[in-house]
Amino acid sequence: MKRLGAWALRIASMMLTLAASAVALVWFLANQPGPQPPASAIIAGAGDEPVVAFTVPAGAGTQVVGRELEREGLISNQLVFRLAGILYLRGRSLQAGDYEFAPRSSVVEMMSAMAEGRIVQYRLTLPEGRSVAEAMDIIAAASFLTGPMPEPPPEGTMLPDTYLVSRGTTRTAMVERMTTAHRELMEDLWAARAPNLPFDTPTEAVILASIVEKETSKPDERRRVAGLYINRLRLGMRLESDPTIIYGITRGRPLGRGIRRSEIDGLTPWNTYRIDGLPPTPIANPGRAALEATLNPLETDEIFMVADGTGGHFFSRTYAEHNAAVQRWREIERSRERNATVPVGQAPATNVSAGARP
Repeated sequence: MKRLGAWALRIASMMLTLAASAVALVWFLANQPGPQPPASAIIAGAGDEPVVAFTVPAGAGTQVVGRELEREGLISNQLVFRLAGILYLRGRSLQAGDYEFAPRSSVVEMMSAMAEGRIVQYRLTLPEGRSVAEAMDIIAAASFLTGPMPEPPPEGTMLPDTYLVSRGTTRTAMVERMTTAHRELMEDLWAARAPNLPFDTPTEAVILASIVEKETSKPDERRRVAGLYINRLRLGMRLESDPTIIYGITRGRPLGRGIRRSEIDGLTPWNTYRIDGLPPTPIANPGRAALEATLNPLETDEIFMVADGTGGHFFSRTYAEHNAAVQRWREIERSRERNATVPVGQAPATNVSAGARP
């Protein structure tokens, strides 16, 4: 009996030693660099570094994922992946989604990313000054979003920004995220607005901010342009903003040509050459900077502006000063026509605003 007990202890010890050695071997192999992936599988990652892409399907375990990793040449042996999963995951699941790995990543490096859900984030950018119609086009074209397009929200209620999005996010959720971001930002900015502004609601502030956004792309002009329009509102002057004419024609789409005299004179709810005060809705989605400028405008006595040929404007306090500025702009236009070229970055011939139209 004693001899049998000793043999049993020896066998148990040998089995434990073999198991420990097997665990050590699996862990060693799982931490080794993987094989060199095919050149066709290497792409530029989010930071332009070379990566290989891999998608974990919803509900997939180590058996399915290991088989696919081996098939795509990212690991050498799917059995090592499955055994490493027993040791590493400890009851956790692999998270579904898109992943990017450095070429020759180890099994443990890939499994760690999948267990923690470090999925790829895609960038979706809504530039400042785009209309809701244009924003919905951007969302519809994003291949990493899913689901049908929802109804468009009211004009001006989507916050321009660059959003990080995971594959599979619904288009409805994306629209809601943009409108929520706008609403939360406006709550903060409205609470910190300057006193005695000539409008009473956040919606009116967004309307004016959308005009400011469309009138200038120069950061150092935004508060000045906002101050100019604030002055015109206080004085009961019409805003006379060209972008409002265009919105009344296209409802947020590019016009693609110059504004015609008949369109300047034509009555639409948005044409601020023909209506008093603010139009009924925003004409675009203003960004944070335009909203901040509108709610904290520059204190100025200027009430006229006209394009200066550089993408900016000449600003004037009196009609006589303004007429002189208009003449300078007309000379710029004539010079361009003579040269038959327009330097990159200069304003289009329709960029004549705030009383500049004859």
